[in-house]
Amino acid sequence: MSAAAPLYPLAGKRVWVAGHKGMVGSAIVRRLAEWQCDVLTVGRDTLDLTDQRAVLGWMHNNRPQAVFLAAARVGGILANDSQPVDFLRDNLLIETAVFTGAEQIGVEKLLFLGSSCIYPKHAAQPITEEALLTGPLEPTNEWYAIAKIAGIKLAQAYRKQYGCDYISAMPTNLFGPGDNFDPEGSHVLPALIRKVHEARLAGTPVEIWGTGSPLREFLYVDDCADACIHLMQHYSDDGHINVGSGKDIAIIDLARTVMAVLGHDGEIVTDPSKPDGTPRKLMDGSKLAALGWTPKVGLKEGIARSYEAFLAGEGRNI
Repeated sequence: MSAAAPLYPLAGKRVWVAGHKGMVGSAIVRRLAEWQCDVLTVGRDTLDLTDQRAVLGWMHNNRPQAVFLAAARVGGILANDSQPVDFLRDNLLIETAVFTGAEQIGVEKLLFLGSSCIYPKHAAQPITEEALLTGPLEPTNEWYAIAKIAGIKLAQAYRKQYGCDYISAMPTNLFGPGDNFDPEGSHVLPALIRKVHEARLAGTPVEIWGTGSPLREFLYVDDCADACIHLMQHYSDDGHINVGSGKDIAIIDLARTVMAVLGHDGEIVTDPSKPDGTPRKLMDGSKLAALGWTPKVGLKEGIARSYEAFLAGEGRNI
C-alpha cells in the first residue's frame, strides 16, 4: 500500500469484479475484502459476458461504480494455437460488452487486465510499455494477444472520446490458487506442478515441452491482485502499466525448482518437437514501482502455496 492519498479511493464503492471465478478475479475479490467496498459478482451461468445487451442490462440493474475486467478466455500455447477463433472472438466480445456498458451507465473507473503476450516476440529485454506494436507477435498466441491489444486501445479510445477514467494493467505469467492445472491446456508453471506431482507418485521422468531454454517471468496471483487494486486507486492515464516480478528463469530451471519444492528428485526429459514460444519475456516494472508498489511473494513460496491449492482441489482440470 502507498502512503500517498489515493486518486480514487475504493472504500464505500460498488465494485464489480468481472471474471470473479477465474484465478485473477478470485484473487482480486480476496484482496478487496481489505478495502471496505461493496463487491459485486455474477457467474457465467447467470450472465454471458459476450452478450452486449445482457451485460448492459445487468450493469443498469446493479450500478457498479468501479470495474475490474478480469474476465477472458485464456489458455496455454496448445489451446491458443488450436482455437484461434475462440480466443480472438470471445475476448473481443467480452471487452466490447463491458466497456460499452461501463460508459453507458457512467462507471467512474475501470481497470482492464491484459497480458504480457501483447509485446513483440523479439522485443528488447526487459520489455518496456513503449515496445507495444513495434514488431511481430509470437505466432502461437497472436490471436489472444491481438484481442488484448484491442482492449488497451479501447480503454484509450474511451478516455479520448468520452473522458472515461479507464486504465490497463499488463501482468506477466501468473500462477496460484484457482489456476488451470491441466498439462494439455494450461500455462507452464501450473502444468509443471501437476507433471511433477504425478511423476513423483509414479516414479517417472518429468517431461517438459520444447528445449527448456526459454526464459520466463512469473508473478504470484495475489501479488497481481494487489497491484491491480493499487493501480485502480493510484493511477489515471492512458498508458498501460506492466505488472511483474522483475525476475526471469529458464523453463528447465523452473522445472528443477518445482521438483525441489515438491520433493521430487527425478529426471527431466525435454521434447524439442514442441514449440518453445518466445525466447525471453521479462517485463520492465519501473513505472509500477514508481507508483509505490512491489511484489511480496517469492517464486518458491508461491509454488508451495500453489501446490497446496492443487492438493486441496482449488483449481481447474484437477
